[in-house]
Amino acid sequence: MLASRILSLILILPLSSVLTINSLIYQCNASSAAHLPKRPNIIASMTSKMAPLNEASALRELKETIARQANEIKELKSALHESKSSSLTRQQASTSAHHHVPSSTESPNEYISTPFYTLAFRRVSWLAIFIFALLGTAIIINGYEHILSKQIELAYFVPLLAGHGGNTGGQTVGAVLSALSTKSITTSDSYKIIAKEARSGLTVGCILGLVVGTLAHIIGGVSTHVSVVVGCTLPVTSCIAGILASGIPFMCVKFGVDPAVIAAPAMTTFVDLSGLVAYFFIAERVFRWFQLEL
Repeated sequence: MLASRILSLILILPLSSVLTINSLIYQCNASSAAHLPKRPNIIASMTSKMAPLNEASALRELKETIARQANEIKELKSALHESKSSSLTRQQASTSAHHHVPSSTESPNEYISTPFYTLAFRRVSWLAIFIFALLGTAIIINGYEHILSKQIELAYFVPLLAGHGGNTGGQTVGAVLSALSTKSITTSDSYKIIAKEARSGLTVGCILGLVVGTLAHIIGGVSTHVSVVVGCTLPVTSCIAGILASGIPFMCVKFGVDPAVIAAPAMTTFVDLSGLVAYFFIAERVFRWFQLEL
């Protein structure tokens, strides 16, 4: 019994001493913490003071960036406008210098306000020249009177050939003048355009010549030799009309004359004269081929 009590005292004694020491340390820490002065939270105070400063500086930088970008946009717009203006000026100067395209004497802005007598006096001089040139048709018909007296059927188709030449040339003149006014073509393209319109006119004339000649013989009762003359003359007239109608506007531009005033009547005049000569020339050859007396 004594031995067991002694053993329990030995085990309990260290445990109690440890508890006593721990309690003393806790009391010492508590007392020291109570007597020490409280330190302020420096980081929190600095952050709270710097927050308004950061917001103000960020807002100021954002305003400066926006103002700088607005100035750059204005500079780019002005530079783009100057570039467009200078390129347009250079293009107009180059066009007038190299191609010599004259401005129309009847601009769209002035045409509606121009009196009729001004238009008449402006155009009558050229029309007078062309009407005197058309007197050449009388001379041509007089020269081939001996053929007409023996083959009166030839006279039936003179208005048809003249009208067809004018129609074919009118289409070509309109197309070429429109292309010149929009700068789609220039005088450097003249040979290519004339060759193309000549081939186009020849193709149209061959088609219409075959149709008209056949119908004139079958339905109209026209003689075979006159039908052949008409069928052979239409391709020649169409080709001549294509050449003159596409070439005259380029000649007007080259010599500095307004093609809108001159091209169409000049084309009609020359196509009528050349078509009439071609008609009677082909008639002579065809009649001889048919061994007809002229």
